[in-house]
Amino acid sequence: MASSPTHRTALSAAARADALREALATRVVVADGAMGTMLQAQDPTLDDFQQLEGCNEILNLTRPDIVTSVHDAYFAVGVDCVETNTFGANHAALGEYDIPERVFELSEAGARVARESADRFTVETGQQRWVLGSMGPGTKLPTLGHAPYTTLRDAYQRNAEGMIAGGADALLVETTQDLLQTKASVIGARRALEATGANLPVIVSVTVETTGTMLLGSEIGAALTALEPLGIDMIGLNCATGPAEMSEHLRHLARHSRVPISCMPNAGLPALGKDGAHYPLTASELADAQEGFVREYGLSLVGGCCGTTPEHLRQVVERVRGAVPGERDPRPEPGAASLYQTVPLGHL
Repeated sequence: MASSPTHRTALSAAARADALREALATRVVVADGAMGTMLQAQDPTLDDFQQLEGCNEILNLTRPDIVTSVHDAYFAVGVDCVETNTFGANHAALGEYDIPERVFELSEAGARVARESADRFTVETGQQRWVLGSMGPGTKLPTLGHAPYTTLRDAYQRNAEGMIAGGADALLVETTQDLLQTKASVIGARRALEATGANLPVIVSVTVETTGTMLLGSEIGAALTALEPLGIDMIGLNCATGPAEMSEHLRHLARHSRVPISCMPNAGLPALGKDGAHYPLTASELADAQEGFVREYGLSLVGGCCGTTPEHLRQVVERVRGAVPGERDPRPEPGAASLYQTVPLGHL
């Protein structure tokens, strides 16, 4: 029997995190889809952006109603969790607007807005809803010397501390393109958890381009070898491509990852037209792909990225509701990784 809404609202932050871990271990959890395009579709004004046009994180403070409407649209179609509007709440991205000192403020506000939406839907439906704290990649690649690793790491710690304060149930390091930047995010998240005494899952989602590697040339095996020892709770893929291009990378993770796997693809590869980029994958096609991935690769967390809409996620929810991840028999290969590839220790 489902817990009553009253019981659901009584859950502490620690209990919510434990419940999320339990859900990820026993069934398929569904996250939301694209956010930026839905925010922009509501045509926020320059005043809404505090004259910082395009800085979506500012809307957490000036127009929480717009941000809430996006979260609500995804919760309304049945997703289990939404990502905070904090993708750019990091040193590199906010630094381009000359407001890097606002990392904590905007992170806390983004998590609080999402928390309020999640709690309201928990009450209304009796189904526990969660908040994933989005930690985006920023615009600086430390491997290429764009910014010091320690500067990025410490800012990611403030990013994570803000989202913990705002009520996030997990920290999602997403859309990562540079393994050193990914490490900065994960270590920053870990430091925030230690500093606050929180115990939230840390999820990492890397971005593999159509070239078959991350932006700087890292293969998925190198990412797994480099990141799994950092104590992450889950690893997966998001952005850059549609599900078809992710299949072989997910296959590698399914065979070798000790931790659960996630996948949040774009709605296919974008096609450029006179009105800009168009993502061609239909809602039923995304649902087909995610259902197949759950069965074949044992995914625990699914969702969408660029070009996906509430309708895409509604059909994913319908397709995987009640499903459990397919059986996996991972055979981890201890190895060493360079930036580019992993080499099993037995081959050295």
